[in-house]
Amino acid sequence: MAQDDKLRLGGMALANGVLVHGPTSWAAAIRRPDGELEVKGAKKRFVAAELDRPVLRGPARLVEAFAVLPQMRRALPAARLPFERPAVIVSMVASASIVRLIRESSRVRPLTRELLSSALAVAPAAIALRGSSLAAYHGAEHIVIGTYEHGEDRGKEHERCGSHLLGPLLLTSAIGRLLTSRLAGPLAGVARAGVAVGAVAVATELFVWMVRHPDNPISEALAKPGHELQHRIATAEPTPEQLEVARAALAECLRLEVS
Repeated sequence: MAQDDKLRLGGMALANGVLVHGPTSWAAAIRRPDGELEVKGAKKRFVAAELDRPVLRGPARLVEAFAVLPQMRRALPAARLPFERPAVIVSMVASASIVRLIRESSRVRPLTRELLSSALAVAPAAIALRGSSLAAYHGAEHIVIGTYEHGEDRGKEHERCGSHLLGPLLLTSAIGRLLTSRLAGPLAGVARAGVAVGAVAVATELFVWMVRHPDNPISEALAKPGHELQHRIATAEPTPEQLEVARAALAECLRLEVS
């Protein structure tokens, strides 16, 4: 199969396995405590490709990714999501408290305040990825998907990793919060929600442009925060057993895509 004919795949590392999703299907594989491999998959109930308008496709892709999780949990109850760890829950509470203090401070410039707030919002994700097995399963996910897509052995980092969305999302979210910071009244909440969705939509479009123009200086600057997160925290070299789990998830997803 030529590279151009390969399916565009995505994925998510689990604390005890890997989730892989394609255009119409998903599959997950986990390593049970007894050492056995368990694999489940199904067709997606919501497909974002049906909404391909620039303003809608970014949020729609997020909805598609998260809509798979309830399906997976029902089919594979033993799967452990990254944010289920107590340390992550504590970090979410602490991060929210610090963000509130920063936003109430009058000593920090508005744009700096919003950039700091946006950066702190990703702290729980960084802590989740520091888990002993999660980062390795993230690396395994990248290796098997990258090897499939490129037809050759690939490393633990992937050019389309969602971490590369971090830079664009920090920028657009900060600008959005700055624009709505002075709003008041009954419609202020609606306006902020709309701007938040718009920030995701614009960030996604920037991310798509970055993938297509990786050597552009603007693209490189926007990708820098996500690259550092992926390189230093979010991925680790997997064991052969973890690679076996990731390959099982990939194989099941590809089987469902052609069935």
